[in-house]
Amino acid sequence: MPRLSEVIAVLETLWPAERAESWDAVGTVVGEPDQEVMRVLFAVDPVQETVDEAVQLGADLLVTHHPLYLRGTTTVAASTSKGRVVHTLIRNDIALHVAHTNADTADPGVSDALAGALDLRVVRPLVPDPTDPEGRRGLGRVCEVDPPLTVRELAARAAACLPATAQGIRVAGDPEAPVRTVAVSGGSGDSLFEHVRAAGVDAFLTADLRHHPASEFMADRAHSPLALLDAAHWATEWPWCELAAAQLDEISDRHGWGLRVHVSKTVTDPWTAHAASTGPSPATALPRSASRAPSPSDTPGAPN
Repeated sequence: MPRLSEVIAVLETLWPAERAESWDAVGTVVGEPDQEVMRVLFAVDPVQETVDEAVQLGADLLVTHHPLYLRGTTTVAASTSKGRVVHTLIRNDIALHVAHTNADTADPGVSDALAGALDLRVVRPLVPDPTDPEGRRGLGRVCEVDPPLTVRELAARAAACLPATAQGIRVAGDPEAPVRTVAVSGGSGDSLFEHVRAAGVDAFLTADLRHHPASEFMADRAHSPLALLDAAHWATEWPWCELAAAQLDEISDRHGWGLRVHVSKTVTDPWTAHAASTGPSPATALPRSASRAPSPSDTPGAPN
């Protein structure tokens, strides 16, 4: 049975901490280096629900994509939600390790897993890592769709293949436009718009698209008439958990460790319900006098 320090050393070969963004908080958050590890649970979020799942599973190590303390803290008091997470982990001898932006740019990484879930063929990184001479690491992936789909069909595939969430898939653009190439990026992706436009793809599937960046991007479609597909953040990153678990499984077999590696099925997307818009359009909702300026014929005594 390996010790935590041995397992962490292996995880660091998959997702080296030095490849994380400077603002990120990756690596081991909780854990005694000499403790033995038999069960490992992978999850997107280090929240109480996944920690409780790790406790019920009897896991010795929880590996998450999102950091616990991204912006730092001055307390781990159990009166706070994150403090309760820390207390639960320590009380149950469960270590916590984070692989975030270092997993985003890895080969294979978060966007490879997303592309695989959608049955897309990865061609290259969307934003290549300049330190990778082979050109395989980097943010996002440019993929081929074979056979081509319409935007509507690609959205339906994403809705069927990614974990179900309240949001589903939002689309901007012509639903019937053909898609032969698509860029994908797990997690928040509207900071990559310029790279997407330069890639010359037909569509971009990511998460957390905000109104103003998306609106401005679509207004410039005369130069690149592509579609946007917006999925839930958690759903675009969850496939990485399965990929990462498979990677650790293979390493465990090679080392003869016999680790039991699991993937959390707990949905930690914060949105829990969705109500489809069924109200009237603004044109029919406003009173006639408020929806348009009066014409001369509306004015009493005006000539016809």
